[in-house]
Amino acid sequence: MMATEQTTNAILTARFAKMTNPAEVPTYVDLAGYQGLQKATTLDTAVLLNELETAGLISRSGTGENIAAQWQALAKAKGQTKYVVCNANEGEPGSFKDKALIQKDPLAVIEGMTIAAYFLKASQGYLYVQGEFPEFIENFATALNNAKAAHYLGTNILGIPGFNFDIQIMVSGGGYVENVADAMIPALEGRVGKPGRKVNLVKRGLYGAPTLVHDPETFANIPVILRLGGSAYRDLGAKDAGGTILVSLSGQFQHPGLYEVALGTPVQDILYQADYGGGSTTGKPFKFIHVGGQAGALATPAQLVDCAYTYSDFHAQHLTIGCGVIVAMDDSVGVVDYLEKVAAFYCAESCGKCLAGRVGSVRIKEQLQKFQRHAGVPGDLRYFAHTVDHVAERSLCPVGQSIGNAIFSGMKLFPDEFKQSINWDAPETKEVPW
Repeated sequence: MMATEQTTNAILTARFAKMTNPAEVPTYVDLAGYQGLQKATTLDTAVLLNELETAGLISRSGTGENIAAQWQALAKAKGQTKYVVCNANEGEPGSFKDKALIQKDPLAVIEGMTIAAYFLKASQGYLYVQGEFPEFIENFATALNNAKAAHYLGTNILGIPGFNFDIQIMVSGGGYVENVADAMIPALEGRVGKPGRKVNLVKRGLYGAPTLVHDPETFANIPVILRLGGSAYRDLGAKDAGGTILVSLSGQFQHPGLYEVALGTPVQDILYQADYGGGSTTGKPFKFIHVGGQAGALATPAQLVDCAYTYSDFHAQHLTIGCGVIVAMDDSVGVVDYLEKVAAFYCAESCGKCLAGRVGSVRIKEQLQKFQRHAGVPGDLRYFAHTVDHVAERSLCPVGQSIGNAIFSGMKLFPDEFKQSINWDAPETKEVPW
């Protein structure tokens, strides 16, 4: 998907169409690259942290964490060794923002990681990226080599004695669960990428040391904040969070793709304006909108009429922005059919660590397939809800714990479609299906 600058204040995609070779340092520097790092090295750490606090940057990975608070906690963490990790695994269906940054502006991600290393006095960083995209990995590796040759990475960066930082590329197996630190950290350490012990990144992250983990988009925002200043960055966004955000539109949009959107933009503009999604491909009204990725909930267009694209407005509607994914469907798509695809994804991506995720996701998919065949019997909907709730409660990681968000919202918004899948003349089911 091609990324398009859709705001007058594009700050993350501004270089996308201007760099013939995105890994080339001189061109990056000519387009305001490395100004953020230059400024960071002139600031006291307290002043740098204040800029982040003023900016109001929220993690773009979907966790909703306050970045300044994360950096402050890691700065206070005990230990001489600290790590900086960029999780570019991006296994979320419908999300392509991080791939775009790695492909079209890798030096912005590298600069953000280097600023974090300067702040934390870390000397080693890692890019954790899916192996399914070798061209992106090659592009990033070239950018790393070019940054080293230009003394923006490696030993004595910018000629500052003792400012040493290097980045190593680590290729992931591509598992969705590796978006979660509890699975990513073991994988980085050479173990199986499954949740084990609960990872506390501040106290005991990678190799037992304090570890900063962000996605590429979050890292790419750091140089912008320092270059513009925290206040100017905040003014680009909304009251509850500053800046712009990369939004991935897919489904039945007239104009699917990646868009840079100012936080606070009306959701109706994103869905229907020609500069953004442009409405549906069929000209029909949208039936439902799936926001926040597979772990997010479904919403009706009516819910979003007066909703701005902000964390607070979405929270008020019991929705999440997540990693900026928006999937829109019209009435040609049945909710049960759509949710079966969601369940199939969870089923395929279960790491198998816990029984709830390994078996429960299969049972959920099977039950939805039964509903697709209109083979449900009285009692099935009750037991289906029980199964989904049980899986969400008993799963060990956020992957399984989030499986009910889309399903329960779909059942609430479109109950008749589920009821139509039931043969009400059949005997009632008497047992839980697993």
